[in-house]
Amino acid sequence: MDVPVPRFSVIVPAYQVQAYLHECLASVLSQSYPDLELVVVDDCSPDACGEIADECAERDARVRPVHLPRTEGPGPARNAGMERAAGDYLVFLDGDDTLAPDALRGIADRIKETGEPDVVVYGHARAYWTGETVPDRAAAHLTEQGPAPFPLTGRPGLLTLPAVAWNKAVRREFAEREGIVFPPGGHEHTPWSYPLLMAARSLATLDRVCVHHRQRRRGGGPATPDERHLDVFAQYDRVFAYVESDPELARWRPVLFRRMADHLTTVLAPGRLPRSVRAEFLRRAGVHCRRYRVPGTHVPPAVRLRHGLLRLGLRRTYEALRLASALRRRTLKGCAKLLGRTRTAALRLHYRVQRRLPLRADRALFADAGGRGYGGNPGALEEAFRTFAPHVRTAWAADPAHHHTVPPGTRRLAPDTAAYWTALARSRYLVHHTGLDAGLVKRRGQVLVRTPAGTPLKHTGLDLREHPAAARGTDFGRLLDDVDSWDHLVSPNRHSTLTWERVFPGRYATLEFGQPRSDVLQRATAADVTRLRETLGIPEGTVALLYAPAYRDYRRTQRAGLDLERLVTRLGPRYMVLARAHPRHGGPLTTARHDRIVDVTGHPSVEALCLASDALVTDYSALMFDYAGLDRPIVVHTDEREAFEAACGTYVDLRSCPPGTMARDEDELIGVFSGGDWCGPRSAQLRAAFRERFCPHDDGRVAERVVRRVVLGEADLPPVVPLAERRPAPSAAAALSRPPLATVPQPAGPRTVTDSL
Repeated sequence: MDVPVPRFSVIVPAYQVQAYLHECLASVLSQSYPDLELVVVDDCSPDACGEIADECAERDARVRPVHLPRTEGPGPARNAGMERAAGDYLVFLDGDDTLAPDALRGIADRIKETGEPDVVVYGHARAYWTGETVPDRAAAHLTEQGPAPFPLTGRPGLLTLPAVAWNKAVRREFAEREGIVFPPGGHEHTPWSYPLLMAARSLATLDRVCVHHRQRRRGGGPATPDERHLDVFAQYDRVFAYVESDPELARWRPVLFRRMADHLTTVLAPGRLPRSVRAEFLRRAGVHCRRYRVPGTHVPPAVRLRHGLLRLGLRRTYEALRLASALRRRTLKGCAKLLGRTRTAALRLHYRVQRRLPLRADRALFADAGGRGYGGNPGALEEAFRTFAPHVRTAWAADPAHHHTVPPGTRRLAPDTAAYWTALARSRYLVHHTGLDAGLVKRRGQVLVRTPAGTPLKHTGLDLREHPAAARGTDFGRLLDDVDSWDHLVSPNRHSTLTWERVFPGRYATLEFGQPRSDVLQRATAADVTRLRETLGIPEGTVALLYAPAYRDYRRTQRAGLDLERLVTRLGPRYMVLARAHPRHGGPLTTARHDRIVDVTGHPSVEALCLASDALVTDYSALMFDYAGLDRPIVVHTDEREAFEAACGTYVDLRSCPPGTMARDEDELIGVFSGGDWCGPRSAQLRAAFRERFCPHDDGRVAERVVRRVVLGEADLPPVVPLAERRPAPSAAAALSRPPLATVPQPAGPRTVTDSL
């Protein structure tokens, strides 16, 4: 009976990593692409690594533990794993690394797209003990643009990537044919990685983070003997011996020499070598630089000087220049801090002077959260200022990167500049979302309008005192000082009014007029919706689902709560997903490679995304309250409900007052769409009740009412159009009838929308 060959053999050498090995192995076995074997090589580790591998093998037949009789080192341990591997492709992990979710699926898709290349090079991120994850800076060489596969001559920059095993998937037959194995000793990645790239007839790249490489805290793990750094010389001897074995490889000598010199310089950095071996290391570094130097190679002057000192073995001069360079960096850093403090003091003095000058009654300053671009409630009010109070000149404060989003006729200001502080001191009207500046001193005669973002679902304000995970270090004293500066609070509904007046106690006036940013949703035409869908690449007749999950304060790292590839595959070709992460997510919501999944996290307008979609899928995002005003289907995915409510607290019980159909897990969510319940009469009935409670004023004239009351002082405002008389915003979907459940192949090619609509 033939044993099926797995697609991947994941090889993990394990030596004194018992604290991390469970997480490493779980990251492999939980991959959405299950066609793999996991070869765990216990390098005669003195801790429990061997037992952990055996226990894992008892639970999962895909695990193949290998126990070496004596400690060989990471290179021979990987070789032992390769000898026992049966997969089409070899993937390497260190015992304290982890595979990113869906990494193997992404690699498998790229292999299929590029015709089974010899090597696929992918991205990685360094995971620090603080919880910070930093992608590798050299990832620009991993672009998937252009023809693939390609030889190394088509992408020579790959030689400048980290020469490590865990950023490559290698075709096993190719590695066996070429006989490329790991040598013993330290720095064993070097003579394996470079020959591998040079020998490969076909290469491909995958521009996504597939591996999280752990950076342990100093003193947080076993120390590597310092003398092993001397092994780097033997490893580069092996690299250049391989180059000399084939005259056609001579073209790579210049770049390999520079990589070697840079590598040796890195090893010479403080803390890597004991003082007793530094002289020996520098002497041998000089020998290698003289031996393998390629005359005439162009390098920057600073690099040429560093390489020259290594080549000549001028240890004292090298050390003196290193110390001088460190002193220069420290001096520049100190000067930068001093200049920063001086500039801050000057701006504060400027602000104090401006506060003594008369207010400008015809000026208004607007800002959204975190220096973001034009939009949201402040954006809707700014537009209304220009329309209904044209005598007031408006300015928008945002980071320069977002200035292109500000419409013509509105002044653009960068935070913490003299012009910004002047506007803050002398503008009569200040309109903001989460706060303009901690240094704001409100003047007599200034009118400050606060526009919170949407209807509160989870706890906010003073209620966060009971939820430290969600509070994230909120200074409640400063929060109340900020509340004392408010003159008006714009509220979308009675629920919001009652909540905010309790958690933000102050003497402001609540304007329960509706949600200003909903005006654009109510005024949109069918032509607007069609244009937006075309810009996003939504085919005619396709049902576009906007997936917008809430931020989970109780998680250190955020992730999508749904397997979006599985979702669109199960639902069939009529459906596509627009995936939008919360602004605090810190990156795209998904890296899935599917032509019916579009990551729209970077899109500047959530209102445009709402208009372009046919239904909203969310968990606990307050976006559901805005979306209900569109009178389009909403499906709530209530995963981790108990954890979310315990960590954040909720004001609205979605089980007793749902905006639409509820789904407890992914399979139930798929059933809701495949069975047609998402757009059925029960869903419409629930949405109508939800809309009546939370969208009573959103008729397209909310911002106008605010401006007429605050700026023009009018008491008789335009009446609110009753809910039953409002025209629902047009939807461009071909039909919302019950769609068939289908399974289709997953085509390749990611798309990311960041263009402004």
